[in-house]
Amino acid sequence: MAEEEYRSVQLIDGEGEFNDAGVEHFMKITRLAECGLSYAVVSIMGPQSSGKSTLLNNLFKTDFREMDALRGRSQTTKGIWLSKCQGIDPYTIVMDLEGTDGRERGEDDTAFEKQSALFALAISDIVLINILASSVDKVDLSRWCHDIGREQAANKPLLKTVFQVMMRLFSPRKTTLLFVIRDKTRIWDSVSKPEAQKDTALSEFFNASFFLQRILFMIKSILTCISDNFSSLKQVEVTALSSYEEKEDQFHDQVAELRQRFVHSIAPGGLAGDRRGVVPASGFSFSAQHIWKVVRENKDLDLPAHKVMVATVRCEEIANEKLSHLTSDEKWLELEEAVQSGPVAGFAKKLEAILDAYIEEYDEEAVYFDESVRTAKRKQLESRALHLVHPTYQALLGHLRSNSLEKFQKDMESSLNSRKGFAASVRDCIESSMFEFDQGSADATISRTDWDASKVREKLHRDINAHANSLRNQKLSELTNHYEDKLTEALAEPVESLFEAAGNDTWASIRNLYHRETRNALSEFSTSLSGFELEKVIFDERITNLKEFSKSVVVKKAKEEAAKVLIRMKDRFSTVFSHDKDSMPRVWTGKENVRKITKDARTSALKLLAVMCAIRLDEKPDKIESTLMSALMDAPTALGRRTVTSLDSLASSTWEEVSPSNTLITPVQCKSLWKQFSSETEYTVTQAISAQEAHKRSNSTLPPPWAILAIAILGFNELMVLMRNPLYLLLLFVMFLVSKALWVQLDVAETFQHGILPGILTLSTRFLPTVMNLLRKLAEEGAQPPTAPQSTQNNPPLDTQSFRSDSQRHAPPPLMTPAPDVPSSSSSTVSSPRSGVECPETKHFVEVDTEASYTS
Repeated sequence: MAEEEYRSVQLIDGEGEFNDAGVEHFMKITRLAECGLSYAVVSIMGPQSSGKSTLLNNLFKTDFREMDALRGRSQTTKGIWLSKCQGIDPYTIVMDLEGTDGRERGEDDTAFEKQSALFALAISDIVLINILASSVDKVDLSRWCHDIGREQAANKPLLKTVFQVMMRLFSPRKTTLLFVIRDKTRIWDSVSKPEAQKDTALSEFFNASFFLQRILFMIKSILTCISDNFSSLKQVEVTALSSYEEKEDQFHDQVAELRQRFVHSIAPGGLAGDRRGVVPASGFSFSAQHIWKVVRENKDLDLPAHKVMVATVRCEEIANEKLSHLTSDEKWLELEEAVQSGPVAGFAKKLEAILDAYIEEYDEEAVYFDESVRTAKRKQLESRALHLVHPTYQALLGHLRSNSLEKFQKDMESSLNSRKGFAASVRDCIESSMFEFDQGSADATISRTDWDASKVREKLHRDINAHANSLRNQKLSELTNHYEDKLTEALAEPVESLFEAAGNDTWASIRNLYHRETRNALSEFSTSLSGFELEKVIFDERITNLKEFSKSVVVKKAKEEAAKVLIRMKDRFSTVFSHDKDSMPRVWTGKENVRKITKDARTSALKLLAVMCAIRLDEKPDKIESTLMSALMDAPTALGRRTVTSLDSLASSTWEEVSPSNTLITPVQCKSLWKQFSSETEYTVTQAISAQEAHKRSNSTLPPPWAILAIAILGFNELMVLMRNPLYLLLLFVMFLVSKALWVQLDVAETFQHGILPGILTLSTRFLPTVMNLLRKLAEEGAQPPTAPQSTQNNPPLDTQSFRSDSQRHAPPPLMTPAPDVPSSSSSTVSSPRSGVECPETKHFVEVDTEASYTS
């Protein structure tokens, strides 16, 4: 690497093409880009084969190709070559330009000469102008300095070219022109001297500094003749060297002295002079390429504009490089990945540390470029870097928003479970959630940016309000449903029960129930709503809605019952017709007034119909019941007739003093219902009448007169036997009493109702316990001592009367007629007071021919 580091590279080839790749490689291996502004550029120009490359190799330890003396004068350097100086601080690079006055280029010599000179002056801090004095004509000492200005020997065309190029540079920067006079001893040797001083050295006649000052004055005089402002644009230095071929040792000593002038050349007062227009080392390649392009296009070179252009390009390259490194930075990638999972504590600090590191690196690399360009590109880098990380910042805000919304939801749930007011809970939870978001967004916002989390905050606020409104509507709906269910439970079944037992005070009871339950529900509902802090209009609306719902429950139940009014009427009729005032089933023995009972039952059913005809929650009086009574009950009807005379009072679809909205059953519908009701209850009345007739026939026990006469004639002998022997009569009487007691105790009639075989089995199991029980009671009665007459009256002995009462009490019930809607399989149990045996009692149904009933 050491050999390659100092190897020269062709900067511009002989065809004028810039070697971009070669220069970049040169900058890389020599680390030129790391020098910043601490570097110097030295170039040399002069006639062809004037020893320029030899001077540079000895002065800067470079490896430029030198002329082969055996081949004679010829072109050695083509184009412009570049190399690094060794052992000189600061970092110094040297450019070896193609020689002038060469015959190889022919007519193009002047063009390339001007272009290379212009390029060297634009890019170099120090320009060495190599002047060969070996061809100066022999003149006396008083005139030799003037001969230096001759056209070819003193390179006067080159000086003109240099000055003309310099005139085209309108830059405040000064470039040092160092004129190197080669082979100064030949000038002294060519001067005519007396024989005595023929071998006398030049130093014995002239001081070296005086000699150089005379040459410098001569050069300045020549340049000043061309332009008066030359001294304000260029700094001119002159030095002279001995011949390399003839006095090599002196040449090396003088070159060593000259080398020391290039040490610290860029320091104040150094050889380089003014460096205000210097380009940072990292932009050297681009700057040189652009300058050469401008020179080749024959354009005037404006160094300040060029400096801005180079700074712009180079600073942009540095910025792009830092941005590229940022995108692949491990810390940034880890931070970005962490944000994807959720909020990251200290996001702004971590991100600022990453960004500051790359901004500082940019500042370090771009510090030597134009300040305005550097600052502009720095801002651009910051903007692009922030634009790169901004999506992650937005993602972080999204996580903060989601977390704050989730926190609000959890806090609301906890707050509502603690029975705190809904509105107060919403306010506290919103304040807590927004405070958490504000803290998180402040921790995530970079100070150098104008990032604003207000939009995300507004969205969070909208989401929270939307959730709060949704939750409020849900809670209000739940609260309303709760009180609606409570009202339904408090009103539906009680109202239905009141309708089942409909009477004169039914609607009064319903109204009292409705007002009481509605008032209680509204009071509790109003208290619950106060926690929501609703607007008065909304509050009153919900109170009104609940009140209307309470009314709707009653109305709905009334309509349901009105739809079942015919069934209710038949049930009412059956209840009143088939049961007495003690609610005991009627036994149709023939003594009952069927006509009156039927009227009462129908009147009760008609009152139920009157109750169900209209809704009476407003307590307004009406004449529905009286209208129905006069039209249906008081109108003449015939028993058993299947048609009812049409009445004008019911030939309407509305009731007087009742609004259509409160009408449940219209007059016309009442008329139709009554007709159907009468038709369906007529059979029940007929059955009752038939039951009475059947009961009368079953209770007539005396045989016909002819049978009585026949019994008397045929049983006369047996009667006389009994009359003659009273003991038989007493025995028969006792046997009758015992049989009667056993009949009653065993309940024989009821037992055999279930069948002959079950009856026999039942009697076989009951007979012996019943006989033993009967004998035990007789023994207990006989063992009691005689008492006073009062005791005898209080505890009468077991006699015929007691058996008779027992037999009447436990005798089978008479024939009954069941109600048409009551199930025929219903039964009850009757317990014997003496034996304690339960005997099932069933209702007996007797089918009686309707025509027979009419006949009777």
